[in-house]
Amino acid sequence: MYPKDLGYKMPAEWTPHERTFISWPVQDSMVYPNDYKMVWDGYVELVRAIAEFEPVTVVSNPEDIEELKALFANEQVDLLPIKHNDAWFRDNGPTFIKTEEGKVAGINWVFNAWGEKYSPWDLDDQVAPKVLEHFGVKRFDAQIVMEGGSFHVDGEGTLITTEECLLNPNRNPDLTKELVEQYLKDYLAVEAIIWLKKGLSGDETDGHVDNIACFAAPGKVIMQVCHDPSDDNYQITQENLEILRNATDAKGRKLEIIEIEQPKEAHFEESRLTLSYLNFYFVNGGIILPVFGGEAVENDQKAIDVLQATFPDRKIRTIDGMAIIKEGGNVHCTTQQMIKA
Repeated sequence: MYPKDLGYKMPAEWTPHERTFISWPVQDSMVYPNDYKMVWDGYVELVRAIAEFEPVTVVSNPEDIEELKALFANEQVDLLPIKHNDAWFRDNGPTFIKTEEGKVAGINWVFNAWGEKYSPWDLDDQVAPKVLEHFGVKRFDAQIVMEGGSFHVDGEGTLITTEECLLNPNRNPDLTKELVEQYLKDYLAVEAIIWLKKGLSGDETDGHVDNIACFAAPGKVIMQVCHDPSDDNYQITQENLEILRNATDAKGRKLEIIEIEQPKEAHFEESRLTLSYLNFYFVNGGIILPVFGGEAVENDQKAIDVLQATFPDRKIRTIDGMAIIKEGGNVHCTTQQMIKA
């Protein structure tokens, strides 16, 4: 039986968390291993920011445990030794689901390193089952390649994703769009799926939605937009905006769209960095928001203002968004929420 048949569904990210999971970075797997100290410091800042709001479990390779114990000795952080190849827990960790009675379970998706882009990934594909076993959480094995950063849900039956990612032949070449939709409905208990076309320009995840759009509440979507017609993201965001304007959710509602202007364009070694304010993460009572500084300061403040107005009861906690972005992701990519029972 599928999770939906047993009364499980995926709650929205803003529902109360039991804890946050995050994997510690692995120098050998980094695109720029000489930047390990900067990435390390970025993760320290991120873990401490989340720990201001809720417990954090850091999944660590065994050889890093002792150093991390000393680093986080006085904070609400615990360490879980599990061998892993790479650090993006949103994508290779379990997706937590819950029944109305409060029973929590986890989905173990198949992970193939974003379309076999990085090797090896065998240890990463075993992280989710090991985490669920450690916490004694019921496990559902979904025989489909899927990453947690590729979808968002509103908790009331609606999911948002991109065709660029979920229909990419490097994930599930034998599955039609209809079959992919059926997997999402069976495992996450959603009823309506909104398909955006593409993700941000240069996104090596092939268009993860957590860089471009997310739900702020049922019937309300935040989207990062570009107003410069000469920018590659202009056409992408305009097309996605048009889709959202014409969409209805599982309850038949037209969507309210809240726009956040994208950060100033930035490059490293001639490659565009995938900078996104939408890669923020809900924590209990707050939001962890990556900001980028430099020429982006003005846009940073605009993003803070939009989020504070949208979530007046949440504290907007900013962190340095440049610390890990060269490795391909940011705050939301590194984290995964365990829903409170």
